[in-house]
Order: sequence, then structure tokens, then C-alpha cells
Amino acid sequence: MFSENRNTFLAIILSLMVLLAWQYFVAQPQIERQQAALEAQQAQASGSDPQAPTAENAPGQPGTAIPAAGGQTTFQSRDQALAASERIIIDTPRVNGSINLTGARLDDLRLKDYHETVDRSSPTIVLFSPRGAPNPYFADYGWVADAGANVTLPGPETVWRVEGSSRLTPSTPVTLTYDNGEGLTFKRTFSIDENYMFSVARTVENATGEDLTLYPYGMIVRTGEPETVGFYILHEGMIGVFGEDGLQEVDYSDLQEDGSVKPNAVDRGWLGITDKYWAATLVPTPGETFQPSFRYFPGNNNFQADYLGGGRTIPAGGVVETSSHLFAGAKETNLIDAYEADLDIERFELLVDWGWFYFLTKPMFYVIDWLFHLVGNFGVAILLVTVIIKLIFFPLANKSYVSMSKMKLVQPQMQEIRERYGDDRTKQQQALMELYKKEKINPLAGCLPILIQIPVFFALYKVLFVTIEMRHAPFFGWIQDLSAPDPTTIFNLFGLIPWDPPQLLMLGIWPIIMGITMFVQMKMNPAPPDPTQQMIFTWMPVLFTFMLASFPAGLVIYWAWNNFLSIAQQWVIMSRQGVKVELWDNLGGMFKKKKQATDDKS
Repeated sequence: MFSENRNTFLAIILSLMVLLAWQYFVAQPQIERQQAALEAQQAQASGSDPQAPTAENAPGQPGTAIPAAGGQTTFQSRDQALAASERIIIDTPRVNGSINLTGARLDDLRLKDYHETVDRSSPTIVLFSPRGAPNPYFADYGWVADAGANVTLPGPETVWRVEGSSRLTPSTPVTLTYDNGEGLTFKRTFSIDENYMFSVARTVENATGEDLTLYPYGMIVRTGEPETVGFYILHEGMIGVFGEDGLQEVDYSDLQEDGSVKPNAVDRGWLGITDKYWAATLVPTPGETFQPSFRYFPGNNNFQADYLGGGRTIPAGGVVETSSHLFAGAKETNLIDAYEADLDIERFELLVDWGWFYFLTKPMFYVIDWLFHLVGNFGVAILLVTVIIKLIFFPLANKSYVSMSKMKLVQPQMQEIRERYGDDRTKQQQALMELYKKEKINPLAGCLPILIQIPVFFALYKVLFVTIEMRHAPFFGWIQDLSAPDPTTIFNLFGLIPWDPPQLLMLGIWPIIMGITMFVQMKMNPAPPDPTQQMIFTWMPVLFTFMLASFPAGLVIYWAWNNFLSIAQQWVIMSRQGVKVELWDNLGGMFKKKKQATDDKS
């Protein structure tokens, strides 16, 4: 049976091995190098100012650059940087932080629901940090004028005044004002919902005797390249959706090489910076044309996503207002989808990196999430969705195993054909095809269960890898995070020996269970006649056990459970077809070969 479809089977297995080898030997070392680089960056506190967009970048408008502000004091800690200026407190059910009155900048934000580790007493996730602190990351807004315009505009060092409420909550917006002393009064009003969406309204009152044209901008700035997962199935860096041009993703490294990326001006879309689980994105008002840009400034190591809106003419004695949204928080799937629908944000769902198999990955997430809310455990939900997948594909799997059983029943006739035609491969194949046709056998049927499993495997891997809902989701016992590898290892007797082995030796209980079930599943079929193939199939479970040890525990649990269900399914179907299951014979044959090899040596 294996001899008829071994090439297809081997191609599939080798493809999986390439993926696993990449993860184990390339991605993991890259993560360690990036961690070292991140620690080096944290040792250097950065405080350089961002570069504001220029009026020349506005859609269809000329202009000149606005000079950047001066340097910024460097602080030893984030707390020192926060204490260096007056602030407005942000306090909502899901975030806390503050708005800096110097620059009216949103540069302090923590996510209350998420912690750095599975320990609920560990610090909450820091999203935004101010200039001068380690790893600055913030959102800023402003106005720019045409080249040659003699007007004083608020900048990064401008101190704003609080008007009304001095505490930002979902029910109390905050308004900041700045009077330039030349007849212009600027106001910036921040509001926030119960989750992670800010609204930023900006007004300019013109008490001068002349009309004035200004251009609104928004920017998100991050100093230094952050630690990233470094795996090709996940994008981290600059991201945006721009009207008909659709999704655009720019890596940090690409931006460092190119300096800037300037998509086409559009009137619908959003842009920002995304991490694996968190993101900060600017959402201009749909229908208003804006020019998006992604930039890198090597002098201060700033990565910047910004947009510049079209000109707003403020008549003498008049007022102009513009508003936009800012998402800053966790990439929760249902919340992202709700924002897309409620605020009419173009393809906002793509903030979560569902990948090329979006049509399979996202529905799988929805099923797992629905089952989770039913049973209260994501690990159990994964086991249940595996059963559902098995039931959906049962007719196909049943047909496959029935065909495999028929092939086993005609093995004597196949052997007779090979002996009859000897080395005449053409006549052999013709006779075999006639036999298959007569007995209604599909010689490739054995590959179907494997082919079915591959896209499901990748879809589940993607769900576990990118969705925040799986982060720190516990199963039972020692598995407290389904998105992380099994923390146990046989090399310290699963924790009995007080020693932490290197990553290469982290071989946990669930990977071992997976390896055993894979071994048993392969031994239910006759061994291929070729000795090289025999060796590959014998050692493949061992290789996969070590490779999958570094994969998310949820994926390993799925694979082990899927193997077990496949074993039970194959056993029942082949037994009903009157075919002997060769598991015990194959296992016994291994020991007989070893005994015979020992006798030959003696």
C-alpha cells in the first residue's frame, strides 16, 4: 500500500519537516538574537522628537517641512519620565494611563486585562510610553501650515491647559486648549469607550482678520525596533488598509532599508503599528481624503506611521473642526469586528493576521471560541473541534480506509502480478490498474486523511499563534498557556530534578504522547519494502516529537488527539471490512528484526 503512494506521502511529510525545521533551527535562534538586541536598546533611553508631516504631503497641496523641536531629557525609568510633566489621568474598565499636557500627547497606556506572564500578579502590559523613557511609543496629533505661512502652531513642547474635566473616563471626555497669542485658539478633545477606541476631536478658532488654511495630521511613533516573533506566518510592524489598494504590510527591516513608504492618497482606510497581540492604529474619518506614510528616521531610530489630511480653510472669525479615531489596545477578534461594523472602518478585521488561509482560519477561530464559551476551556474546545472535523470528513475518511482495506485484501493478487511480469514495469502497471478498476480501488486513497489534516493543522496553528484569546489560556494540570510550548521535560524527570535544561532538551509530556500516537498510527500499516523508506518512517515520530516540542501546547494536544481518533477510526473501519489490523504484528516484527540482527552478530 505504501509502495503505491509513497512519493505523495513522502512529499507531504518532507514539506511538514521543512516547516518544523525552520521553526526550530531558524526562527528560535532569530528570536534569541532579537531579544539580545532589545535588551541593548533598553539600555539606551531614547528621547528624540518625531518628525511631523509636512503640508507638501497633503493631497494635492504644496508646502515645506516643519522643523523638529529640540532635544529631550533622558530618564532612567518610565516612572521618572512620567513624573517629569503634568498629566491627565486615564481610567477605564480596561485601560489606565495618562495624557501628557506637554504636547497634548497620548503617551502612557497600560492594558488592565493582560499581564506579562500567566501569573496574575505580574505587571500589566505597557502599550505606550513617553519620550525620554526606555522604548518610547505614543500617538500625537497636530496641524501644519503652507510653506511661508507666518503662524505659530502647537508643537511637542507646547504646554496645554485643561478645560473642564481633568480625568478621562468613558463618561467624561477631556478637552485641552492652547492659545498661541496671535488670535488662534486650538482645542483637542479626547474621549474613550469601554474598551480601546479613542476619539480625538480637534478645533481651531480663528480670531484674526484673515482666512487661514491648515492641514490636520496624526502620527504613531515608536523608538527602536521592538522584539518580534520573527516567524514568516506573522506580520509585525507597519500596517494599513488603503481603499482599493487594500492591505499593506511593511516590516521594520524594509523600512530601515527604504527610509519611507508612501501609499496612494485615499478617502477610506487606517494605518498604524501592530505587534503580535497589540496594536495602535490611526483611523481617519471615512470619506475624508488623507495621505498615509510609513517612515524611518535613522538619526533618532524612530519608526513612524502618519497621515496628513486635506487643507481646512478657517475663515476670519470662524471655527473648523476635524475628528478621527485611535485604536490602542489588544487585538481581540470580536471587538475588532465590532469596530469595523459600528465605525465603518475599511477591513479593520485584517489587523489580526489571519494569513492566506483566512477563509479557513477565521471560521475555525469562531468555532473554537463558541465552544470555549460553551465549555469554559479552550483546550477542551480544541478537542471538541477536532471531533467535529473528524465527523465532517468522516465520509471521505471512510472511503479512504475502505479503499486501503481492499488493497490489503488484494495483496496476494498484486504480488502475483509483480512476479508474473518481472522487470516489465509497463505491463505491471497496466495489470495493476486493471485490478484496481475491477475491485474499485483508489490507490491514492491512503493519502486523503493526511491531505485533509494538513490545512486543518496550519489553520489551527495560525489560530493558536496569532489570536490573543489563546494567550495564557489554560488547559488542565501543568498546561497553563495553550499558546506556549509544554513547559515540562523528560530530561529533568518532569520537574523532579531541580535543573532547567536548554531549549533543545525541552521535551514535554504532551509532545511525547503525540510521538507515541504518531508511532502507533504508522505501525498500523505494513512497512514499505524499501529499507530507506522503512528507516524514514521508523524515525519520523521521534523527529516530530522533538520538533513539535517547541510548538504551542494547544497544537501538540490537537495533533495527539487527532492521531488517537484516526487510530480508532482506522481500526474500526478496517476491522469491519474483514482486514486484519497489523499493529501487533508490525510491533512484534521490530523486535524480531532486532533479535535476528543480534544473533547474526554473535
